Amino acid sequence: MANHKSALKRIRQANARRLHNRYYAKTARNAVRKLRATEEKNEAQALYPKVCSMLDKLAKKNVIHKNKASNLKSKLAKHVNALN
Repeated sequence: MANHKSALKRIRQANARRLHNRYYAKTARNAVRKLRATEEKNEAQALYPKVCSMLDKLAKKNVIHKNKASNLKSKLAKHVNALN
């Protein structure tokens, strides 16, 4: 157990950040899943910019790595363009 007041505060802060990050990462994962499951091109094209924006924001806040966001966006763009 932590002995210093500052260490206890660090534990509280880390836990709060972890929960916050988990929530937004999970939300983004669900959005990516929804886009991948979409078979309608118009619907996918409307959803794509929103998902990309979400991924960029997560990368900016260091919830996910910027390269991971980039790779996901690239794969989603391929998926959207492949729909007919």
